[in-house]
Amino acid sequence: MSLNNISDIVIFIRVADAGSFSKAADLLNLSRSAVGKSIQRLESRLSSRLIHRTTRKLSLTDEGLLFYQAAQRILHDVEDAENMMLKRHHSPKGRLRITMPVAFGRLHLMPILLDFLDVYPDIALEVIFSDDYQDLIEDGIDLAIRFGQQKDSRLVQQRLAQHQLLVCASPQYLAQFGQPHSPEDLLKHQQLIYLHQGRPVAWRFQVNAETIRYAAQGRIRLYDVQALTDTALAHFGLIQVGEFLVADSLAQGQLVEVLSAFRPAPQPICAVYPSKRHLSPKVSCLIDYIRQRWQQQPTWRESLK
Repeated sequence: MSLNNISDIVIFIRVADAGSFSKAADLLNLSRSAVGKSIQRLESRLSSRLIHRTTRKLSLTDEGLLFYQAAQRILHDVEDAENMMLKRHHSPKGRLRITMPVAFGRLHLMPILLDFLDVYPDIALEVIFSDDYQDLIEDGIDLAIRFGQQKDSRLVQQRLAQHQLLVCASPQYLAQFGQPHSPEDLLKHQQLIYLHQGRPVAWRFQVNAETIRYAAQGRIRLYDVQALTDTALAHFGLIQVGEFLVADSLAQGQLVEVLSAFRPAPQPICAVYPSKRHLSPKVSCLIDYIRQRWQQQPTWRESLK
């Protein structure tokens, strides 16, 4: 397909996003007839029907969905190439797709992102909250915030802060069942278990300079770390979660850390992006903005002063 036909691809994406020929035409400042002819040309060249048309609604065919996903990545790369050529003093612009862990993202990244949008009004933001790892290249994602070192050689990572796991429980629970003094003492306690992808997440401890994994045992198993924390606050047992999640509760005395002598080594919190792409100004700008906000210490650490 000739590059001269890229305008038809842009129109197709706008129609798919808007869900309407008329809305897409208004957004593109074109007539509805021009938009319809553009889609017909594209379908003719591809020998595929891309859009189901009815009087009430518009939807993509299976072929249309595949083409939409591929076309989005292409236009995203074109936009990145354009932004890359802008000088640094130009304000970054364009759509920014970012993925981040659910609880951490909601508590500690969204406030920063909203401030970032105020500073850079030409940036549009799309946020994917997920505790699973997306394929950044395949899914057309600009930036991921992740815990731990990344093993994928296609990705570049920049350290932003650190992630520390803690074991804690409510004072009421500890008053009733006592404090554990070593990981072996956990056999006498109720552990609240976090499930990820259907499996219990093992607890980690540092013992004699080695990291050991402990298979937590308990009658409550939850897929959400915030619900896990709420259950600990309700005096049902011990949890091992990130410090970012319980810092306020620890500072207010609602939770108490135990087994601090066996804390596992902290892991980095990293900004991760595809290495095959030039780092666009909008991504670079966001990474710098987050790093600046956490320069002294992250917000959850401030609670523990």
